[in-house]
Amino acid sequence: MSPLDWLVLTGTLTIIIFYGVWKSRGQRNMESYFLDNQSMPWYIILLSIIGTQASAITFISAPGQAYTDGMRFVQYYFGLPLAMVVLCITFVPIFHKLKVYTAYEFLEQRFDLKTRTLTSSLFLIQRGLSTGISICAPSIILSSLLGWNLYWTNMIMGGLLIIYTVVGGTRAVAYTQTFQLVIIFGGMFLAGWMVVHLLPEDVGFKQALQVSGKMDKLNVIVTKFDWKDKYNVWSGLIGGFFLALSYFGTDQSQVGRYLTAKSVKESRLGLLMNGLVKVPMQFLILLIGALVFVFYLYFRAPIFFNEAQLARVHKTEQGPALQKLEDKYHDLGTLKQQQVKQLAAALETDNSAQIAAAKKALQQTDDQSQGVRTEALSLIKASDPTADTNDTNYIFLHFVVNSLPKGLVGLLIAIIFLAAWGSIAAALNSLASTTVIDVYKRLYNEHASDEHYLKISKLWTLIWGVFCIVVAQFAGSLGSLIEVVNVLGSWFYGVTLGIFLVAFYMKRVGGTATFWAAIIGEVMVLIIYWTGIVSFLWLNAIGCMLVLLLAWIFQYFVPVKKEQLV
Repeated sequence: MSPLDWLVLTGTLTIIIFYGVWKSRGQRNMESYFLDNQSMPWYIILLSIIGTQASAITFISAPGQAYTDGMRFVQYYFGLPLAMVVLCITFVPIFHKLKVYTAYEFLEQRFDLKTRTLTSSLFLIQRGLSTGISICAPSIILSSLLGWNLYWTNMIMGGLLIIYTVVGGTRAVAYTQTFQLVIIFGGMFLAGWMVVHLLPEDVGFKQALQVSGKMDKLNVIVTKFDWKDKYNVWSGLIGGFFLALSYFGTDQSQVGRYLTAKSVKESRLGLLMNGLVKVPMQFLILLIGALVFVFYLYFRAPIFFNEAQLARVHKTEQGPALQKLEDKYHDLGTLKQQQVKQLAAALETDNSAQIAAAKKALQQTDDQSQGVRTEALSLIKASDPTADTNDTNYIFLHFVVNSLPKGLVGLLIAIIFLAAWGSIAAALNSLASTTVIDVYKRLYNEHASDEHYLKISKLWTLIWGVFCIVVAQFAGSLGSLIEVVNVLGSWFYGVTLGIFLVAFYMKRVGGTATFWAAIIGEVMVLIIYWTGIVSFLWLNAIGCMLVLLLAWIFQYFVPVKKEQLV
């Protein structure tokens, strides 16, 4: 990067850290540290929810996902708006009424201590590992593209945000997320504009969309039903609904965001607006990836976007063979440059026969390119069996580093840091609150002073931060990071949601029946995943239904103890 890029990068990150520390003034007890004394307006809740969900993985992987697989990933979010409505009707008023710090406190009041502990433990496992991946994901890519040491990048990525998260708690997280999102959306808008601006002069936004559509990258809606297809309208509406309901209703990293609201009304407004904003936001991020695909039709694309890995292979005995494949891939790229111009010209004349012929020729050449690329991936694997041959996560950053002007590169790299910090800081805050409230205070030290709990809360924020950095250091080849995190969540979210739905709607079912239903349901979900019977989105619905069914059956064999029904 240029000196100007470094100046923009370090300046942006420094401002965010000082802003977070400054905003965190006046933390005196756990209520101010974890709930900010329930003083947040709805628009801060909205931005905090988005900032928690939209990690660096969203801005790194989503454009690459669209580049390789089209925009059908957006269907993953189709169930979210309906889930927000259900949450506003059921979860939000109950959590506010009980004045809880975490979602899991409610479960002890409804069931018993073991069910509360089990559910909070499932959250701590899932969120701790996911946060480690969230640190590792951008670090791997930045270290590869910019030549940084991976381990130091992990420590910088995780270490800096720990400063204002430990010091400031929820207030620092929420207000820095708001500031971060302004910078992030501004930078992504500039990146999208630059993609079109850098295309040949006779190719505008309309022509780029037309070419992208003809190459099947604007496949937003897929109606064909297939259990094993990860992204279609059915898995998105049904599986996505259960995933969103569990994520926003039972995951403390999100529940903690809207528990800070001034009132039930403010929480509801934040969640409902999230339901309205999230799908268009994800659509636009994916659209950038579809436009980057068009960019690399007009200009040369590397055979593999992780060029640091390519450089390593060139130094091995596989190097000469890889060079031959790169030359062949380059020749096909030159041919695609000619063919895409022919397709664009045919689209301008609106001649269906010419359009069909040009599209067929371009697709055939693109298929040949993919065949050569597959051979190259085999060579990469042969030279280094531990190499990650999925370069989806490197596509957008390759464009940023190699195509954007000075200054804007630094801003986009800063955006990756900021997006990572926004989600990771919220996760650390929620991990600490769950550990202190549901484990430490409930099981070990129930009658300490406010000062003691505040110190312990900051200590556990630090401990979880260190844990997540350690996980990041040992994270291996991840593939498409945006999928990895969602798959990991789908292992646990369905079961967790099932526990809460039993609590809300199955009043005759007790804690012991629910506890064992959750244990068995979790084991069955993992078995179903490893057998590959269905795509991961369906695990959310399956896990939830298993807990509801098993709890209903087990209740006939387990006597109901005296429990507080809500």
